[in-house]
Amino acid sequence: MNSQKRLITMLVAAAGLLILPLLLQGFGNAWVRIVDMALLFVLLSLGLNIVVGYAGLLDLGYVAFFAIGAYMYGLLASPHLVETFPAIAAMFPEGMHTPLWAIVPLAAGLAGVFGILLGAPTLRLRGDYLAIVTLGFGEIIRVFMNNLDNPVNITNGPKGLLGIDPLHFFGFNLGKKLSVLGFEFASVSLYYYLFLTLVVVSVVISHRLELSRVGRAWMAIREDEIAAKAMGINTRNMKLLAFGMGATFGGVSGAMFASFQGFISPESFSLMESVMIVAMVVLGGVGHLPGVILGAVLLSALPEVLRYVAGPLQAMTDGRLDASILRQLLIALAMISVMLIRPRGLWPSPEHGKSLQNAKT
Repeated sequence: MNSQKRLITMLVAAAGLLILPLLLQGFGNAWVRIVDMALLFVLLSLGLNIVVGYAGLLDLGYVAFFAIGAYMYGLLASPHLVETFPAIAAMFPEGMHTPLWAIVPLAAGLAGVFGILLGAPTLRLRGDYLAIVTLGFGEIIRVFMNNLDNPVNITNGPKGLLGIDPLHFFGFNLGKKLSVLGFEFASVSLYYYLFLTLVVVSVVISHRLELSRVGRAWMAIREDEIAAKAMGINTRNMKLLAFGMGATFGGVSGAMFASFQGFISPESFSLMESVMIVAMVVLGGVGHLPGVILGAVLLSALPEVLRYVAGPLQAMTDGRLDASILRQLLIALAMISVMLIRPRGLWPSPEHGKSLQNAKT
């Protein structure tokens, strides 16, 4: 009976997710864009959850992998390289227009390599020291993207990359409207279905990893690294695998972000973005997939929804309070309230921290 109820619930949820963009289109494409960005942050949070939630490694530089994936797609799907380097222009006379089937593995592979490069020198670090090193890595990547325009213009520096192609595959261009059986799907709705597919695949991968021997090894390292090492777990390889696997999610999400926005610049990958992604994982429930998804959706959509609250509040004070500052204040108050009321997160894992609770009792 329980399995039947679960199946019915899943089918209703799936149907709701499929028709959601069609309903939101009636209120304007801006609402569909909000949901699209929420799905991208869900994808980022699922990747960070592998590092923070499963392996227990605090990573404050996760936005670096987001930037790597975005710039990789931006360089391979914009006119920048063709216009800057004559040799590349000769090789691609019609421009570089990379399809989806090539983008996803390239973004995942490149970000995974950088994840391993980050993890290698930090194997002996934990806690605050690991957080500082990963924070520095994230800032280094951002500074590189900001300064690699001289003497050779690779990233176009602070001006960013313009004219990035929308994703296309098998004759479909996600940058254009699509009509099917009388229903018109806007570009943002087509991206919604692509992002939703990637999120579903990522959830399945994360769930299988959690139940696998690798996932159990990560959780053993999270709870007690010394005991895990004494039990024969190769903590070095497991940590590198966690960094690499988590980074692949960030790389794919970054590539999707670049194609969706059509423009990227270093300002999109600041330290604040990393902090927000960590907050999504922690506030939702560290190591628990439903909690991570819930935290990512709420924290990514809340700032946009609060625009409609901060505006009237600003008008009530005759403009004495700035709407953007008021919006940030409301977000901060909401986050503080959640941590006070639900210190383990909105939807915590029933197993996470069980050893610590047993030790206290």
